[in-house]
Amino acid sequence: MPQLNLDTREITLKIVYYGPALSGKTTNLQQIHELLSAESRGDMVTLDTQDDRTLYFDFLPVEVGTENDYLIKLKLFTVPGQVMHRLTRRVVLAGADAVAFVADSQRDAASANAYSYRDLESNLKANGIDIQNLPQVVQFNKRDLENIKPLAEIRQAWEGTGIPTVPALAIRGEGVIETFAALLEALYRNLDERHAFSSKFGISLTDFLDGVLKDVAQKPES
Repeated sequence: MPQLNLDTREITLKIVYYGPALSGKTTNLQQIHELLSAESRGDMVTLDTQDDRTLYFDFLPVEVGTENDYLIKLKLFTVPGQVMHRLTRRVVLAGADAVAFVADSQRDAASANAYSYRDLESNLKANGIDIQNLPQVVQFNKRDLENIKPLAEIRQAWEGTGIPTVPALAIRGEGVIETFAALLEALYRNLDERHAFSSKFGISLTDFLDGVLKDVAQKPES
């Protein structure tokens, strides 16, 4: 649920990056941290195991102002993908306003992707969140590897769900901002439908997206 503070004109939203182990959730947050300006994002906090796999979560705060002086605070989290950390995933997922599901594009990762998505559904239900009403984007990462699912096959499989799918090579930053932008748009439309975002707070979709992503567009190409 979004946290709305009318006295301080602050809107706090929680975004969770979910998916199987080693699918690229942490890499997405690292790239977002790199691409956003220092003025809008805070320090990224990562808790790792000894083998550099996320043990608890990654956390990246992002704050942006809008033209009508509202401060939008985005709290970006990842969850650990290992099967043994299901309870931790449930805790981190509590209160989520949107989810980016990061899948591995390799064919032999299909069962891990499917298990993780079912786990997402189960943990959302345990937290009282209806997955059918939750803004989502599915990112198919690791597009540089062999034996990956063709994009046409992926899109056909997700056709009819209304959930956007984005191809990515997160380690190179490809598809990362596209995934983030698609999720922000889905989140805004959900908030506008449920809380009359545009009429009540005077925040348009353009204002919302530009507030977060304007600094990305200004960065020179490497």
